[in-house]
Amino acid sequence: MNKKGIFTVFFILPALLVSVAAYAGSLNSTAAPGATNSYTLEDVYNRLDTGAAATQGTFTEPGSGPGSTGHTINDIYNLTEERAFVPKTGQTTQTAVGDDGNLEKGVGWPVPRLTDNLDGTVTDHLTGLIWLKDANCWATIDWATAITNCNNLAAGQCGLSDSSAAGDWRLPNVRELHSLIDYQYLDPALPSGHPFVNVINDNRYWTSTTRGAGGANAWTVVPQDGNLHNHGKGNFFRVLPVRDGQ
Repeated sequence: MNKKGIFTVFFILPALLVSVAAYAGSLNSTAAPGATNSYTLEDVYNRLDTGAAATQGTFTEPGSGPGSTGHTINDIYNLTEERAFVPKTGQTTQTAVGDDGNLEKGVGWPVPRLTDNLDGTVTDHLTGLIWLKDANCWATIDWATAITNCNNLAAGQCGLSDSSAAGDWRLPNVRELHSLIDYQYLDPALPSGHPFVNVINDNRYWTSTTRGAGGANAWTVVPQDGNLHNHGKGNFFRVLPVRDGQ
């Protein structure tokens, strides 16, 4: 090993041990883990697979070694690799064997899916995104104005009292906006009990995503049924700003 390699190991190894100790507690402790360490691999797997939340319990010393039942770290890794970024559509009505309503494939939605933060914002617990509660703050505007208005949005505007500042908000991209669509419903196709106000069902909502490389058109989403369209950026449509969660 060259000097550079020795230098790296010398400094990285102690840092790694400190990191492990921070998560695992004292390396010399013989005490049972606390409640914050009491989620099982099965709890983690089910959370990723179905969205089911687990309750932390009191640790009980096992009387024997683990058996062959339950899910392993490899199972969890495979689940996140294959499905973590493909959520369920929301459709639960079966019309044929093997259709979406029958299989309901994808990452499960948390319950509740959406929360009214009582400050003019709505949190989506599936994506972690925070949305403006008022879905019609500026009525209809063109695409360039939509970009500008979202970039400049801040507390004090559009019913916001969340301490956000200009630059926190943005016009959502097409995948972000379309992630709100719940295919179980129509008029609007949004999760049941959603807290948004002033949703204009049959109008289009701008996204920040340009169609292809041409630059003249951008994608829109229709909340009535989740349809995607693209239109010239000079058209006038509605806007639902978004910002990242904390």
